[in-house]
Amino acid sequence: MTAPAPSLSGHLANVLLCTDPEKKRFVTREVPEVQVSFEGFVGDRHAGLTRLADVRTPWFPRGTVVRNTRQVSVVSREELTEVAHAMGIPHVMASWLGANLELVGVPRLTHLPPGTRLFFPEEATLVMEGENQPCIHPGRAIEAHHPDLKGLASRFVKAAWQKRGLVGWVERPGLIRAGDEVRVMLPPPVTYSLPAAPVPVAARQEQVA
Repeated sequence: MTAPAPSLSGHLANVLLCTDPEKKRFVTREVPEVQVSFEGFVGDRHAGLTRLADVRTPWFPRGTVVRNTRQVSVVSREELTEVAHAMGIPHVMASWLGANLELVGVPRLTHLPPGTRLFFPEEATLVMEGENQPCIHPGRAIEAHHPDLKGLASRFVKAAWQKRGLVGWVERPGLIRAGDEVRVMLPPPVTYSLPAAPVPVAARQEQVA
């Protein structure tokens, strides 16, 4: 019998969108709510059923049309506080990282395994694809807010390692509002190992001898 998947809960502090039609900016802004479709957050720059393969999918030629499993970016306020402390600045805003959702109260959010589901009160359900690896672009956005501090852009990558949050995709459409309670359901734990290599016949004969 399969053990029930563990469940957590948290609070949605902020909903954020980037509505730049030319997709030249990634910084998001706070909104009170967002309509969620199978393509992602309606109006957000990352919405779409498909996307183009890039450095994150090196097993495909760059530019190949692939399923968009990066429709939504989720961060933890607690982890951003840790990132800010490591960088020596007062705070790191979720909007500077281009995040769509800022959660509070979910321990070690970035460490949640792929397949974790986020359930919202008004039907929307998201599936987490995996960790959002930190890169220098959000670091530059942070540095722009602290022009007197040099080197923040490159410092961000190390400070945000395993604290940058998650990306995911929409499993069920609905509505998400700032202030929502969020139920977090982890996938059942899976242990996988390759079968033992068969012992060659000659080796078995030597063992018998």
